[in-house]
Amino acid sequence: MRGSGKGFKGAFSDTIEAMANLTLVYGMRLLPADEIAAVGDAPVTLNNGNEAHVTMHILEGSREQIEAQLRMSIDAFFDFYPEI
Repeated sequence: MRGSGKGFKGAFSDTIEAMANLTLVYGMRLLPADEIAAVGDAPVTLNNGNEAHVTMHILEGSREQIEAQLRMSIDAFFDFYPEI
């Protein structure tokens, strides 16, 4: 168990606990900061035909700053799921 996050209660939490294998969906790309006009959600098509969406995030700064922010984001993400 990681962190002290509260996690999700109810059916979503039960689904997470029942999963044997998990998949973390992510993407990364470095671009000049002044070239980005907009960033939207990325669609994910599920086996049952439903569509889920992945929220995209932007981290700016030097390499070191981006790496530090990314590490904090990963830790915070898993704090949402203390049951895994």
